[in-house]
Amino acid sequence: MRLCTLYKNAARLISVSAMAVSLAACGFQLRGAPPVSSALEPLNLLCKAPVPASLCQSVREQLELGGVELASGEKASYHLKIQNFAQDRRASAITVQAAAAEYTLRHSVDLELISADKVPIIASTRLTASESYRYDETNVLAKQREEENLRRQLSDRLAQQIIFRLAPITQERLQDIRASHEAAGTADNTQTDTP
Repeated sequence: MRLCTLYKNAARLISVSAMAVSLAACGFQLRGAPPVSSALEPLNLLCKAPVPASLCQSVREQLELGGVELASGEKASYHLKIQNFAQDRRASAITVQAAAAEYTLRHSVDLELISADKVPIIASTRLTASESYRYDETNVLAKQREEENLRRQLSDRLAQQIIFRLAPITQERLQDIRASHEAAGTADNTQTDTP
């Protein structure tokens, strides 16, 4: 009986391992982020202070997970700028004794994507993520840990929002953006040339 259970457990382990390998082979991404087009390669990731390192690292990991080639400086064809980070913590519910019963954490950041020749692909866009949690003044240490965990989750959510913004940028879309930019530049030159 015991030997039979051992064989069943081994069979389950082998089948789970086989499923994990087959999912990885077909390009399955655990985080659910859509793939970023290779048209944006090589991509330079610029995080400007006070953007937290955890947010930059999360974006970098998701790009690498998607197989996006990252480069720095002049080697990059596109520059992804993450800047103007802000965080906020507000009481969102009050007890009868006028103490905070619930807090809302909010993180926001600006995202901008430009080409090496300064064509704006994604104009500066504000992204925001928020989460609420109950506060218990009798268990302050546990609530501080919960808040830190929520801050990491908010960084991950912002990173996913950034990836979702990059996902629709295909080679065709880039050509359309460049054509619009050139047409706008030609129209501006025409208007300045006329007396």
